[in-house]
Amino acid sequence: MRLRPPEGKKTVTAEDLDAIMNPSRRAKALKHLLGNVSDNIHPLIELYRPYVDGLTNLPRDGRFLLVGNHTQTFLEVYLTSYYLRRELGVRVRPLAERGMGEARGLAKDVIAAYGGVVGHPDTARELMRHNQTVLVFPGGGREIAKFKGEEYQLRWEGRSGFARVAIDNDYPIVPVGLVGGDDVYQSLFARDSRWGKLSQSLSERLSGRTDMAMPLMRGVGPTLIPRPQRMYLAFGEPIDTTRPGSASAASWVETVRENTRRSLQEILADLQAIRADDPFRNLNPLAWPSAVQPAHLKPVGKNHDSTEERQPHRG
Repeated sequence: MRLRPPEGKKTVTAEDLDAIMNPSRRAKALKHLLGNVSDNIHPLIELYRPYVDGLTNLPRDGRFLLVGNHTQTFLEVYLTSYYLRRELGVRVRPLAERGMGEARGLAKDVIAAYGGVVGHPDTARELMRHNQTVLVFPGGGREIAKFKGEEYQLRWEGRSGFARVAIDNDYPIVPVGLVGGDDVYQSLFARDSRWGKLSQSLSERLSGRTDMAMPLMRGVGPTLIPRPQRMYLAFGEPIDTTRPGSASAASWVETVRENTRRSLQEILADLQAIRADDPFRNLNPLAWPSAVQPAHLKPVGKNHDSTEERQPHRG
């Protein structure tokens, strides 16, 4: 989710802000249910052995802004929230796309129960005022549907709202990257191909935007059955957002934005390299015992030649 005032809605009402920390009774009940599911789903998660690194980089007070990349699966939202709950006992508050934030009825309560709020500077400030752990995706929906060759590319298009709100609220930024989600489906055509141009033209007619075009994809064989893929998640070192006295407000926002982008790109590159050497990357059950894990999760001897051991990511 990109952090910007939604079109046609430049401000958030007092009622909207109050609902962030005081959800409806049904949302509270659903929150309790989702918490129980999360607490008891660990054996199933471990069956797929996600590669998770950098948890020691997380500030222990839970007061930070997570900045991540979107993939085709949305698993980055769930896995980030899941491991933060296990590691710190905190509830992550994802900033949702405007359409999701304007949901009604049960859908609205489910989003609220999961901690989601509509992405807007005012809602982000309210969350930070209450020292919440916030999750944002500056690329928004444009990072989800990718054409051939765009896997794991950040599409921020100059957006810096997340950096500005973090600076204003003295919130450190923790980059978090997920690899694996863009390998579940394979895009068949590039954005500048004939199909890509046609898809962008249709998207512009339907939504007024070319950046939300849907690529032609396949999963297992010629079908849309998802391809089995292991997920790789890593948290980088916190980025200090405190502005030096010598820096102007505008230049510091740009500096924080670029530092975050660079760190996240490095995380994604590291995870892709790890995935390339992992015999369990396609969830082959026979390779389960030899799945690559961060070095700190298993005893490390004097020899570090094995591809099954990786040094923890340091940002």
